[in-house]
Amino acid sequence: MSEKPRLQAQYEDTIRSTLAEKRGYTNPHQIPRVEKITLNMGVGSAIGDKKILDLAVDAMTEISGQKPVLTTARKSIANFRLREGMPIGCMVTLRRQRMYEFLDRLVAIVLPRVRDFRGISRKAFDGRGNYTMGLTEQLVFPELNPDKFTRPQGMNITLVTSATTDDEARDLLELFGMPFKQPQKKTDAA
Repeated sequence: MSEKPRLQAQYEDTIRSTLAEKRGYTNPHQIPRVEKITLNMGVGSAIGDKKILDLAVDAMTEISGQKPVLTTARKSIANFRLREGMPIGCMVTLRRQRMYEFLDRLVAIVLPRVRDFRGISRKAFDGRGNYTMGLTEQLVFPELNPDKFTRPQGMNITLVTSATTDDEARDLLELFGMPFKQPQKKTDAA
């Protein structure tokens, strides 16, 4: 078996105990953990040109390290020349070691490379402890060759946690090193 990813070892060694101490968990199964990371790329322009979708699949394969699943249109929309069942995007679900390796790359390499980056939103949680963020440009991933992937293509990244509240999930992701924006300080205009 290969060596554990850095963030997985950090979670097992320090993050679990820190969360248990901070939140007062008595049962080790109460401690929140990252269950999976889902990457989703919608390619609306794939309706006119299939090569664009093939490029998106190649990019997603290089970013995630596994082959993505094609997503198809659920219903037909005549104005967009879209028929039910047409491939319009791709997605990947990362679990276990690949998930921790991707999270490590996301926090340490990718997010600092985003142009005009001042931190990610503290409010993009869904109420059940899951966090979704969007990237407008896939080329912030260093493994992609900018000569091959010339079209700007965005993607959504969803971090699914076992936390029951947004605050628990925020604590977990902060301990993993997610660069959240600092909370706004209220100023008194007296």
